[in-house]
Amino acid sequence: MKCLIFNNTPAHVHMYKHVVHRLEEDGHDVLVLARDDEVTEALLADADLPYEIYGKRSESLHSLAWELPSHVSTIVRRARQFDPDVVFGKGPYAAVAGTVTRTPTIAVLDSETSMDHVVARPFVRAILTPTAFRKDLGDKHYQFAGVTETAYLHPDVFEPDPSIRDDLGVGPNESYALVRFNAFNGHHDVGKKGFSLEQRRTLLSELADHGTVFVSDESGELDFDDLPARPFDLHPAKMHDALAEADLLVADTQTMVTEAALLGTPAIRSNSFVGEEDMGNFIELEDHGLVTNLSSFEEVLGQSQALLADENAVDRWERRRDAYIADADNVTELLFDVAVAYGSPQRERQTAEAAGVS
Repeated sequence: MKCLIFNNTPAHVHMYKHVVHRLEEDGHDVLVLARDDEVTEALLADADLPYEIYGKRSESLHSLAWELPSHVSTIVRRARQFDPDVVFGKGPYAAVAGTVTRTPTIAVLDSETSMDHVVARPFVRAILTPTAFRKDLGDKHYQFAGVTETAYLHPDVFEPDPSIRDDLGVGPNESYALVRFNAFNGHHDVGKKGFSLEQRRTLLSELADHGTVFVSDESGELDFDDLPARPFDLHPAKMHDALAEADLLVADTQTMVTEAALLGTPAIRSNSFVGEEDMGNFIELEDHGLVTNLSSFEEVLGQSQALLADENAVDRWERRRDAYIADADNVTELLFDVAVAYGSPQRERQTAEAAGVS
């Protein structure tokens, strides 16, 4: 069986890496098609995945329109050469590859705000989402308990490396916080915003009063010369180790907040997605006491300082994480079962029967 997987973000690399190795160990051929993104490619190489680059990441809708024909041409050519039995992705590129090769295509989604499900839905065989997903996508829609990030941060597949403290230059009992700033340059981020530059500087100054602060700035534009914080400048594959050891994450982005929740690290999220129309996975994680979603910057400052001053916060979060994980599906096993089911000659088998999703 041949499986074609589209990896367009660092999170996709993590989500599929274990299932890729599982498929290869089972004797199947896998090809990962990815965009030319410095972090994504570094993670693909670190995970030793069989990947090829189909094009550069577009930073605007204008550049996407300009580069789209080249991307599609490369994808069509390579997909036909590889001749897959099943395709995984989340949007139009996977749908194109599946259509031109007449291959069952599986979309794995977790964001209701994205247009990926609108574009891909007519062309895919099945759409997999968490149960917290707040839209009904019809008879192709199958759901699993938990979040997609359990594919790589479930305790069965991830064990933090405590030597990360040496890499970061912090002591064994030294308190530190991670802060993640979004660039908001993705197509799904149009019209959205996070912390302003002034708020970023204020946040870092306030957090520094309680411990060491490391910053992951997606835009790369933050000047640290006069800030009481350090850039997170280790290999991106070490981020989850650092996040697991941290006392707090504050972010105006999305994925790292979910990752913190699964690692038992207190997490505060604040951006213009927060509100009544927020994504279901963040509402669910907040209901389980793992994430705090805030729209007020003053509340962000107050709650982040309170958490850093609370010596029992991490223990509480770890207990809540354990309770949440106990009821979550093993997403790596799910993806493996779906790949084998749809990639086998018995393609008429339903995903629910093959993988036990509802």
